[in-house]
Amino acid sequence: MSAFHLFKLSLLLSLLPNSIIPNSQKSRREVYVFPPTCRRIECPTYSLIQLGEDYEIRRYNSTLWISTSPIQDISLVDATRNGFLQLFDYIQGKNEYEEHIEMTGPVITRVSPSDGPFCESSFVVSFYVPKINQGNPPPAEGLHVQKWGPKYVAVRQFSGFVSDDEVGKEAAALGASLAGSIWSAANDNTAYTVAQYNSPFEFKDRVNEIWMALDVDEEVVIAL
Repeated sequence: MSAFHLFKLSLLLSLLPNSIIPNSQKSRREVYVFPPTCRRIECPTYSLIQLGEDYEIRRYNSTLWISTSPIQDISLVDATRNGFLQLFDYIQGKNEYEEHIEMTGPVITRVSPSDGPFCESSFVVSFYVPKINQGNPPPAEGLHVQKWGPKYVAVRQFSGFVSDDEVGKEAAALGASLAGSIWSAANDNTAYTVAQYNSPFEFKDRVNEIWMALDVDEEVVIAL
C-alpha cells in the first residue's frame, strides 16, 4: 500500500470517531496560546484540524506574502534580521508605488537547512500582505510575491526570544512528534518555517512557532 493510502487510512481511522476533542487533549490545548499580537494587527486566518500531544495541525486559508530572495547564512537570527530590514523598508514605502503598508504578523523565515553544522543554510524571510493590499501588492526590487493556496501545517509553539540553538531543537522536536503520528507520511521535507509574532521590544508574552508543511489531499480532510 502506498504511503499516501496509508496516511489516508490512518487519518480516517483516527479522526472519524472524534467529533469532539477529549478532555485529556483539551487540557494540553492550554499550552497553545493565540498570539496577543494578532489582536492588534492582521494575521493570516486558519482552522484547527487536530491537536496532537505537543503540536497542532492547522489549515491556513489562501494567503499572500512578500518575500526576500534566499539569504545564505549560518545564523537564522542574522538572516531574519537582514530580511526583516528589507521588508520593513518595503512597508515604509520603499516600493514602486511608494505606498505605506500596515504591519502584519507573523514574520516568517523559511529554513532550508545545510548539510553540516558550519555550512550556510538558505533562508527566505516573508511578511503577510494585508487583505487590503492583496489585489495589487506593490512591486519592489529584490522582493517577490508568494501566493499560497490552502496549506496544511504542523505547528509547535515556544516562547522567549528566538535563538539559533533553540530553533534547531524545537524543529527536531516537532519532527520527532510527527514521526510517531498519522501525519508522518505527509511530512517528507527537511525545510521548515519559523514564525515570530512579536517585535524585538516586547519582552513578555512572546509567541514563536515552528511550521512544517504537510502534503495532504484536502478532499480527504474536508470529508471528515
